[in-house]
Amino acid sequence: MEIYDISVLIDTGMVVWPGDSGVALSHETVEVEGAQVRVTRMALGAHTGTHVDAPLHFLPGAADVTTLALSTLIGPAQVYHLPEVDVITAAVLAGLDFPPGTERVLFRTRNSTYWAEPAPTFHPDFVGVALDAAAWLIERGVRLIGVDYLSVSPYDQSVPVHTVLLQAGVILLEGLNLNAIEAGRYHLICLPLKLQGSDGSPARAVLTR
Repeated sequence: MEIYDISVLIDTGMVVWPGDSGVALSHETVEVEGAQVRVTRMALGAHTGTHVDAPLHFLPGAADVTTLALSTLIGPAQVYHLPEVDVITAAVLAGLDFPPGTERVLFRTRNSTYWAEPAPTFHPDFVGVALDAAAWLIERGVRLIGVDYLSVSPYDQSVPVHTVLLQAGVILLEGLNLNAIEAGRYHLICLPLKLQGSDGSPARAVLTR
């Protein structure tokens, strides 16, 4: 079995959403039973790097990240490679081989190449899922959408796209690095932290084949 890590590295200086405070990591040495033990402390937002969105992120009073079904976060997933697309629309999706019953889709776009930049820079022109594509996916019973940048929606369409998808119960897996992943069928394992009352959580995501 092949295992592919599709999570991004969490580190200071990494790309975060504009306005986010970023990542802070510190290391301490404490004494335990006479021995010196290193302890790392971290401060970061719940939507840092590879992460999932809970309904609470855009829907006041909705469910938090602890309620997200593991049966959705783990299972068969279809990876689509869309290297020439600037926005994922319903027309783009209609041109794909989309087997009936597909519940988890991951989109590899030019976004994935951004993770390899030596000087990380936020790209507001990243590829996202348009509102009509969100409706298209909901109509076909998709339960999880994975994208290779920090938001499922285009930069200027965050509210409508997120709201429609989260209201439909779709889990959003954002910040994936799919640069080394070929299109095709895989098994997804995504485990967010169990953070009480949180609107999202960093996650470790892998594909197996």
